Amino acid sequence: MAPAFASPPGLALSSGAMSSHSHPPKQSRLVHIQVHVDVIDQLFNSIDPAPFHVRELDADAHAYIVHSAKALPRDARMELVLHIDSLPADESKLSTVSQAIQTHFSGKAVAERIELQDLFARGRISLLIGLSILSLSIGLVEISKSWAADNHWLQILQQSLLIGGWVAMWRPMEIFLYDWWPMAAHIRLLRRLATIKVHIAPQPKPSASA
Repeated sequence: MAPAFASPPGLALSSGAMSSHSHPPKQSRLVHIQVHVDVIDQLFNSIDPAPFHVRELDADAHAYIVHSAKALPRDARMELVLHIDSLPADESKLSTVSQAIQTHFSGKAVAERIELQDLFARGRISLLIGLSILSLSIGLVEISKSWAADNHWLQILQQSLLIGGWVAMWRPMEIFLYDWWPMAAHIRLLRRLATIKVHIAPQPKPSASA
């Protein structure tokens, strides 16, 4: 049976903020991310040969948790609540599931950070190439000004060189203006999830009818 990464009946992605008649110092509210599975192994990648405490999460479980966390306020304190129908016979899995989930997101944050560094490296190389081509284009236009004064075709070529020079700047501008900050925000989210508290809530068994 495929795992169901969704809230169990009667439960939902919810926030619980402590209320009081007094007014203590303002704290970020505690928000619960609810996940319901039949067995604990459904949370993890079944073909990952790594030990349980460092095994990767199942792709659907990862996507569900990340999507749920992304919808929450940035200052919210998150807690992952696992509703498990059948507890494992090996109770050591329960004691290490929190570490396994935190290790998974910590590893994903490191991998994403490396990708961001690679993106900046490509951006610097692209910027060097773009500036070189733009400088060459402007230089050629300046040199050819005296020839193109009365030549319509040379004027078109000059404009084409300038356009080509600015087009060469498109990729580095895209990297440094737009591409990096969504990745940086995702890394921050993964780092928050790498410290998330995990609470295991076994599903109550239905009582036998009299």
